[in-house]
Amino acid sequence: MYRFLLSRQWVILTLVALALVPTMIELGFWQLHRHEHKVALNRVIAASLAAEPVPAESLTAPGAAVERDKLYRRVTATGHFDTADEVVVRRRTNADDEVGYHVLTPFVLDDGKVLLVNRGWVPADGPSQTAFPKIPAPPKGEITVTGRMMPDETTEDSGIKDVRGLPARQIMLINSRQQAERLGRQVLGGYVELTAPEPAGGTPEPIPAPDHDDIGPHLAYAVQWWLFAAAVPFGWFLLVRREARDRAGKAAEEETERAEPAAV
Repeated sequence: MYRFLLSRQWVILTLVALALVPTMIELGFWQLHRHEHKVALNRVIAASLAAEPVPAESLTAPGAAVERDKLYRRVTATGHFDTADEVVVRRRTNADDEVGYHVLTPFVLDDGKVLLVNRGWVPADGPSQTAFPKIPAPPKGEITVTGRMMPDETTEDSGIKDVRGLPARQIMLINSRQQAERLGRQVLGGYVELTAPEPAGGTPEPIPAPDHDDIGPHLAYAVQWWLFAAAVPFGWFLLVRREARDRAGKAAEEETERAEPAAV
């Protein structure tokens, strides 16, 4: 009854089913790992936002990478903004998903080192995003700034292509090593999202604090993949039973036709 399983069609179908089950199980564990990563990251963000600010130079140094457990840690720095070397970061959105720029301004510390400060979001002057936007000036003179510590952006981590040949004073990624080459100065690794002092008139728009309560859909996706993996052998079994039943019924019909006497 089940000799049809040796046919080419059924051998291929069985092999596909056998390949799908471990693949779906592995995809489920991949989503589970992403869920665990998100939960751990949320804990780091929550702890960093709740901690008291520390000097930026205690967490980073020229050429250094910002460690994972320092992500979003509140830091302070004293110095002055250097607007002459200010650049904008292309294709960034605000809370309303409007496309514009982030304003990246070098902040020169008292010891001469530079801390990159993302002052917030400004709209583009036109749809082409080729003209340098109008940017309100930061406070003049020596001030103390407070912000959230962020790691250098890379194409691998962000998915943003580092396009070359952009209009003057425009960049795609915030990367301290690239900015150190451009400025010819010692630049602290990573950058800071400015939270204080607040900009006059509310522009540039401050970057909102990250949501550390949302764990995302990864756990649900993991369960979904595992349900799919369980459904494959069950579906294969139902198909086999139906095929066997159909073949048995067809064989019975043929046997009945052969047993009937020929019409006179």
